[in-house]
Amino acid sequence: MMNAYTLKAPAKINLLLEIIGDRPDGFHELVMVLQSISLADVVELQYLGGDRIQLHCNHPQVPCDQTNLAHRAARLMQKQFPGKGGVAITIDKKIPIGAGLAGGSADAAAVLVGLDLMWNLGLTQTELQSYAAQLGSDIPFCISGGTALALGRGEELTPLPDLDQLYAVLAKYRSLSVATPWAYQTYRQQFSAAYARDSIALERRRREGHSVALLGAITHRDPLQVPQYLYNDLEKVVLPQYPQVQHLRDQLQALGVLGSMMSGSGPTVFGLTETRSQAEQIALQLQTALPDPDLEILVTKFCSSGIQLL
Repeated sequence: MMNAYTLKAPAKINLLLEIIGDRPDGFHELVMVLQSISLADVVELQYLGGDRIQLHCNHPQVPCDQTNLAHRAARLMQKQFPGKGGVAITIDKKIPIGAGLAGGSADAAAVLVGLDLMWNLGLTQTELQSYAAQLGSDIPFCISGGTALALGRGEELTPLPDLDQLYAVLAKYRSLSVATPWAYQTYRQQFSAAYARDSIALERRRREGHSVALLGAITHRDPLQVPQYLYNDLEKVVLPQYPQVQHLRDQLQALGVLGSMMSGSGPTVFGLTETRSQAEQIALQLQTALPDPDLEILVTKFCSSGIQLL
């Protein structure tokens, strides 16, 4: 048994987020297209005796106790596989926190994959994703990564052809956060009259909704068509409440990106480009147009994998 593993944990963005109904468990029925990006945390696991879980992170705002998803992932694995030992988890945080980029989910996914390797469990990806779904809706995708259609509350995944030739400019105000439960609850309050009410209506919405054109572009491996079909229902409630997010989206669009949208429940906005040089040029122009030290701007590339061993 190796005593240490280091894993790369990529962030994700939503290329599409459509809310089509309510679920009995209180979550929403969603249709999403998820995309891994090269921006990633680095998660190191070190074997410990007993059942201790130690967590360290270089970001002062990341909790290092049992509320952290990575800690919860380790505890879940200990419960499933008792007697395998403890673990020291060190997170080198590169993904902005509270950004809607699934940074915490990616770290948890890395812990699941890393403990499978460290404890020589031989779990399949499907088995790992079933444990991941117990912790959070984004974590199953973070394990496999790439480009995927996500149904249910996000845990029903279908891999799609890779889109790894596109680049993204990410923009987020560091001090701004949007509570995901608030975004979904507000959407329900304002738009639930349009929800599908039965299984037949849900299936029709899945087949005929906003995802159809985007999935067609992805299936035909036409990356330049993809940005034309970006869609996010949560923009309807977040953008009116947070004009800074709307302004970022408008600025990116004005600078000539192929397409621009808020990712997930925000507040991160992304703009897509065909090349890295275009992305870097737009990032510089955005920084010049909005010279605010609170504004974080990053350039990243689509990638075709989830958790990777380094």
